[in-house]
Amino acid sequence: MKLCKIAGSAFLLFAFHTASAQDLMSELDSVPKQKEITASAFKGLQVCNMQSTKMTNKNEWYFLVSHRFGDLKEGINNFFGFDNALTKIGGIYGITNWLNISLARHTYNKTFEAGLKYRLANQMEDGFPVTIVGYNTMDVNGSKFDKALYPNFKESNRLAYSTQLLISRKFSDALSLEIVPAFIHKNLYDLQPGTDKKDQFVVGMGGRCKISKRISFNLEYAARVNPEEHEYYHNPLTAGFDIDTGGHVFQLVFSSAQPMNDIAYFTNATGKWNGGSIYFGFNLYRVF
Repeated sequence: MKLCKIAGSAFLLFAFHTASAQDLMSELDSVPKQKEITASAFKGLQVCNMQSTKMTNKNEWYFLVSHRFGDLKEGINNFFGFDNALTKIGGIYGITNWLNISLARHTYNKTFEAGLKYRLANQMEDGFPVTIVGYNTMDVNGSKFDKALYPNFKESNRLAYSTQLLISRKFSDALSLEIVPAFIHKNLYDLQPGTDKKDQFVVGMGGRCKISKRISFNLEYAARVNPEEHEYYHNPLTAGFDIDTGGHVFQLVFSSAQPMNDIAYFTNATGKWNGGSIYFGFNLYRVF
């Protein structure tokens, strides 16, 4: 009898622990899993010329060299553009995973360009649908200005600014899209017909389509909302390829705009794909 009581007590104790364990497992299963951040929509820090929503990680340095050669349609006369190249050299540093700073020097107007890039929201798996990044630039025109042509010139006239909102969505491993509303302000401008305005609004659109493990095709277009009638400048259209070499991303581009600083790219594109000028070039990033 005593043995039966001991066995019965052991059985009840085992049943109690089993029920408790099952309840605990049920509670653990009912706890919602933490949603994961979707991988970056773009491989490069730029779509082609426009900024992408990709950012550098904390304490990472990126060294950037870009070239845009001269007009391809001139052929051998300018050695297919190689005689008339523009250059951009710069660096990008990740202060945090969500905040980057950059500084670059352009041969176009001897421009110094400072940038601030900051993530506002992440695309989440089965959650928030897009990644949102803010981007601001300030340009300093380093050219010499003839006092006879600009008698009222001030040093503040060298400055120009852009404010951009980068909104991207990664639809799959092969396809990502981005939209970029932007505002451009220039302290120095010409009010004559056919020239650029002091303030301009732009809506850019870009996309990336992966065509192999290490290569993707990129396309972007920027439409100015309030251009001058009969203007000399045009909306920029650019196509290119990302080539991932492991240590860095190499981008080949064909664009209707030769300048590479954001303000000039959006508002001072002189080429056209339908019979106008086309400029070949590349972007080379190296991370440290």
